Amino acid sequence: MKQLNDFDIANMIGDEFVPDTDTTKQSVRRSLHLSTRIPKTPGPVPDHVTIDFHDCTEEEAWQKLVWAAESGARTATVITGASGILKIKFQQWATQSIISPRIISFTPINNGSFSVKFHKKK
Repeated sequence: MKQLNDFDIANMIGDEFVPDTDTTKQSVRRSLHLSTRIPKTPGPVPDHVTIDFHDCTEEEAWQKLVWAAESGARTATVITGASGILKIKFQQWATQSIISPRIISFTPINNGSFSVKFHKKK
């Protein structure tokens, strides 16, 4: 498939096409107030996070766990539910996945949740 350039686009739509310039881009950024909407520094790292897997797919639960492990949090409460695949999957992920090196330990709190300790993020 051919990559279209400015010349190709101008030929397709006629004289109305004006390629973006730095001035146009700066004008759009100013009108959208992007400098105030995008934080310049990340927010504070949470010391403890709570992750609830209820109503999550396996993929969503995995993404939440990865986020918690990479967020810099030291501890987490993971609510898996008392039965179901996510309780089993969490235990597998905590021991056999790419994030298992980030996990110091995990212990059951009750039949459907775990307390997790993470290594300090470097």
